[in-house]
Amino acid sequence: MVAHGPTQVVVITGASAGVGRATAVEFARRGARVALLARGEAGLAGAARDVEAAGGRALALPTDVADFEQVARAARLVEERFGPIDVWVNNAMVSVFSPAMEMTPDEFRRVTEVTYLGAVHGTLVALHRMRRRNRGVIIQVGSALAYRGIPLQSAYCAAKHAIQGFTESLRTELMHDRINVHLCMVQLPGLNTPQFRWSKSRMPYKAQPIPPIYQPEIAARAIEWASRHRKRELYVGYPTLKAIWGNRVAPWYADRVLARTGYERQQTSEPEDPNRPNNLWKPVPGDHGAHGVFDDRASSYSPQLWMNTHKGLVAGILAAAAGIALAALTVPAPERERPRRPRVYLPR
Repeated sequence: MVAHGPTQVVVITGASAGVGRATAVEFARRGARVALLARGEAGLAGAARDVEAAGGRALALPTDVADFEQVARAARLVEERFGPIDVWVNNAMVSVFSPAMEMTPDEFRRVTEVTYLGAVHGTLVALHRMRRRNRGVIIQVGSALAYRGIPLQSAYCAAKHAIQGFTESLRTELMHDRINVHLCMVQLPGLNTPQFRWSKSRMPYKAQPIPPIYQPEIAARAIEWASRHRKRELYVGYPTLKAIWGNRVAPWYADRVLARTGYERQQTSEPEDPNRPNNLWKPVPGDHGAHGVFDDRASSYSPQLWMNTHKGLVAGILAAAAGIALAALTVPAPERERPRRPRVYLPR
């Protein structure tokens, strides 16, 4: 379904930092040709160097995904330079940390245009090219927040909810039309990315992901794995699993817990600077890399993801364990040796 090795062509939006940048490096390790789409030119240049150093080929294309024509132009340039696109990863996002009642309509609009419509634009542009070849993979980078809204991120949660609905609707249309382009949504936990220092914020203290925190390379491995397996959806990290299933079982309980703890758990003890630059309308200057400031608190491994991507092996281990346990229960226990009675010699 998808080409692998040196001929694989991958497009990643939001590729200048965070999850997008880590994902670009992950594909590059397999020799892919990686097109990097983002607004920040310094970050794109850094990401291109990382891709080349990892063994891939890079094409940096300054692009605002909120503009459909810019996305369409980028796709055309990718195919002119690298050839047919095999994988398209919609990862670009912006957010605002703020109570909903303090946000402006323009802020809601901008988060929606980048995070939701950016994914729609990327999907439509990719589909226009992939359907003619009847192959390809489109990955939506989602979040546990696609299922469970939290305080202080109403616009971002709404955008991720919208991507989920759009993807489900489109998937059924592709199935109806027998188009062999695969859609997958990868739902992520809280990650150590630069977004928490460049997203616009009205909070009194600096933002942080809700702990536990994971490194962006975990998300990158999940996205790359999803590109090679026809998974409808992939949950990354136990917190994602807990948030999604907990909300299905007892959403009223999640409401109360988040109302009580959601503000505090999204802030550090360090005061925020209300005048610092943010990336809502334009990129923050500089190359910010894949990681944020939480390296000392972030985990580089997710047992849940490993089990989710090795289900055959896990099933085999469980079956073997069950077989051993069953055998132990069915083998009769050795009879205890009865104590010998002393012989008694009676007189005749």
